[in-house]
Amino acid sequence: MRAVARMAFAAPTPIPSRTQYVLEAIKHAILTGQFAPGKALVEAELAAQYGVSKTPVREALKTLAGTGLVVMSQYKGVTVRTVDAAMAREVYDVRLLLEPEALRRTITRRASLEAAGQALIDADSAADQAERSLANREFHRALYLPCGNPLLARMLDEVREQAALVSTVAWSTDPSWQREADEHRQILGLALAGDAEGAASALHDHIASFVQRAFPDGEDHS
Repeated sequence: MRAVARMAFAAPTPIPSRTQYVLEAIKHAILTGQFAPGKALVEAELAAQYGVSKTPVREALKTLAGTGLVVMSQYKGVTVRTVDAAMAREVYDVRLLLEPEALRRTITRRASLEAAGQALIDADSAADQAERSLANREFHRALYLPCGNPLLARMLDEVREQAALVSTVAWSTDPSWQREADEHRQILGLALAGDAEGAASALHDHIASFVQRAFPDGEDHS
């Protein structure tokens, strides 16, 4: 009986679903530039590439469409979202409006910024562009998530993937990772010092300068 009881509680480690596997694989391909903006994503081809049926591919593409990384069209099918100056400025305008205020509130509440520090470490040790992009996104999220307003945090979450796509396209022509890493350290330093206004201002400048460098005078990188 004891053996049976032990076996009953020895649950196997959950295995990620096929949909989740395909979702992460396609996202990685997009955020490393393997799947370039405008590329057609054909269900049958992706299913063969990842060794699954078309069903998990279809579900993964629907999820990616919801995040803004891909676009579904009745006539063109599914394609990786094209990045142009208008799209980039739209996404970054939302960030400029919301992220500095969220960070200001995080600091005012004296919330923990440990996760932001860890994200900087992860970015420095990233093995590739996708990992660096993920770490950068986690850094920004660690600044706004503890702001005390779950709705504000969710609104910023909604533009995370699209901002990452903008970064991927921009980095392909101007790999400015080091500059951004230095700016991240400056922002975190001000935040840890309790300088809410200084940190919020530095974050605003960081976001604004990136999109201006990436798309000067409305330049299209698609």
